[in-house]
This record gives sequence, structure tokens and C-alpha cells, in this order.
Amino acid sequence: MKTFVFPGQGSQKKGMGHDLFDQFPDVAAAADEILGYSVKELCLEDPHKRLGDTEYTQPALYLINALSWLENRADETDPPDFLAGHSLGEYNALFAAGAFDFQTGLLMVRERGRLMAGAKGGGMAAVIGMDMTNEKIEKILMEGPFENISITNYNSPGQWVISGIKEEIIQAGPFFKKERAKFIPLKVSGAFHSPYMAEAALEFSGFLEKFAFADPSIPVVSNVSARPYESGAVKKMLIAQMTSPVMWVETVRYLMGRGADEFYEIGPGKVLTGLERRIKGA
Repeated sequence: MKTFVFPGQGSQKKGMGHDLFDQFPDVAAAADEILGYSVKELCLEDPHKRLGDTEYTQPALYLINALSWLENRADETDPPDFLAGHSLGEYNALFAAGAFDFQTGLLMVRERGRLMAGAKGGGMAAVIGMDMTNEKIEKILMEGPFENISITNYNSPGQWVISGIKEEIIQAGPFFKKERAKFIPLKVSGAFHSPYMAEAALEFSGFLEKFAFADPSIPVVSNVSARPYESGAVKKMLIAQMTSPVMWVETVRYLMGRGADEFYEIGPGKVLTGLERRIKGA
């Protein structure tokens, strides 16, 4: 059984989609009309150095993931048995499953990127170390004490992301380095996938009221629950995703338990392919 997975923020890179824009000019033109700028120029040239800015990264990556899916569908006859996406990538999984059309997804992603870019005072950091465990990280945070930090990405054995108040994230660095873990602050202004995104999630909830959603035609495994979307749950789960951890390890293990033995990354880069390899090897 095969699963298609779509990458999220962090997989963007200058030059992405160079072979896709001319294959699907109508889709690219629709994206430009919605966003008000050339996504092709942003992705291929990035003249204003915006590709790494959340407000621009998320729509651009959503488009490239979507074009990669359309390219795959043009070449393949058999659809995947499961779909999943890491954070932003979950919107592409839902688009691929028919929960909404391309334009609706892009409108949502544009607003999501705007709200996440506008979140201030927060910070995030990657914690990397094979000697680390969920329990050890939580113990470090508790003893710190860093009560305003939580694990927000369970990416693979040996790789996590923590989020919280920026000052505490900075202060936490030496505690993890003392335990011989790599501690890499991320270039974001908000504590994504944490309770500190509650205000943005509330505003996003109001924005989603204008859209209607269908149930996925292919099972989509949610970041929030690491289980397939239930009927009528698209809006609820997309709102919850903004404040909930990305349960990627559990997602991959759930899929493996369901018999998924082939994973294909649809989009730029091979970040998820690497994570999947480490999860399988743990």
C-alpha cells in the first residue's frame, strides 16, 4: 500500500517548481491572480528575498506541492491508499483528497500564512540528538523551569521542535546543549503549533466560515490526531492544527500499522523521506 506525503514549511528553496510552471500555466495564473504577485518569479528568482518569509513561503509551497500532485496524477493511474502532509502540507493532502478545490486551499493558506507571520513574541527551536526522548525533553523543560515551552513537532526519533515565549526559548538552549543535543533556533516570529497561536486560530476559524468542505475521498491522516479525518471534521481539524503539535512520528507509525509500505514525497526536497527512514529504523 502506498502513501503520498506533502512537505511543509522548511522545504522551500529557490528554484523549486522550475519544471512545473510551464506544465500547468492555468493553475499558476490562478495563483497569481489570488495572491497578487508572480509565484513563479518568487520561487525561481526570489528578487525581494521573500521566499523564507512565512507569509510568502506558505502559498508558494502550497502551489508547488499542488503542481507536483497534478504532475504525478498525469503520469500515474493508481491513486495512493493514504495521504498525509506535514503542517502546511496537510492542506495539499486535503486538496488531493478532494476536500476542497485548489483555489479554496490557496485562499486558506494565504490567510494562515498571514496570521502565523503576524504572531509576535514567540520562538521555536529544533532539538536534535539520538540520546533525547520525549520524556527527557519534557524533564529538561520542567526542571528549567520553562513552563511556557512545549514540544510542538514530533518529527522523528532524535528530532523535535519546541515552541514558546522567545526569551525562554533562548534561555533553554544551554540546558539542551549540556545534554549534548543540538539546539537550533528557528527564524520565526511566533510559537507555531502551540497554545500561543490561540488568538490566530480564533481569527482563522472565523475566516473558514465562508467555505464548505467535502469529506476526503482518500484517507488523510491528521497531524493533530495521527488518525484519518472523520466525516465533517475538516474545518475543526484545520483550526486545531494551529495550536496542536505535529504528531509526525505517530502518523508514520499509524500508516505502517495499516500496511503502508511505500511512501512518496510529493513536493520539493526530501525532508519527509529522511524522517520516514529514521522512524522506520527506530
